Amino acid sequence: MTGKSPVSLYVDADACPVKAEILRVSYRHGLIVYIVSNQWLRLEVGPLVEKIVVANHPDAADDWIADHITAQDIAITADILLARRCLDIGASVIGPTGKAFSSNTIGMAVAMRDLNAHLRETGASKGYNPGFTPKDKSHFLQAIETAIQAALTR
Repeated sequence: MTGKSPVSLYVDADACPVKAEILRVSYRHGLIVYIVSNQWLRLEVGPLVEKIVVANHPDAADDWIADHITAQDIAITADILLARRCLDIGASVIGPTGKAFSSNTIGMAVAMRDLNAHLRETGASKGYNPGFTPKDKSHFLQAIETAIQAALTR
């Protein structure tokens, strides 16, 4: 891998539906990408991509990302608690559907996560997530480009 780029991308990769898009964007901008997962993933990668396989316990990928990300970097995750940890460090955070998390929105996101977990536990909700759509992919590509441009001008 080459030297550290001014902005790196940290991907919570186990269930990330936009890994291929992240790789294309990273190469266009010359950014290092850390693909972090609990298992080996089959991905065509090159010199700017480092695959990190962590222990197979629930928070291992989150912990690795939170321990390595900096305020100049961008995390891609659907995990609300990891998003909060990255925001606390000062990093930018985007969900795979293009939703950008911020210090102004993360509190409500955590509260909704907790409420939904409670509803699932009590049987009041089945907890189905909507499917990932081409519109979500488009929103993600717009959001990551915006986040990269913002990070490069900090």
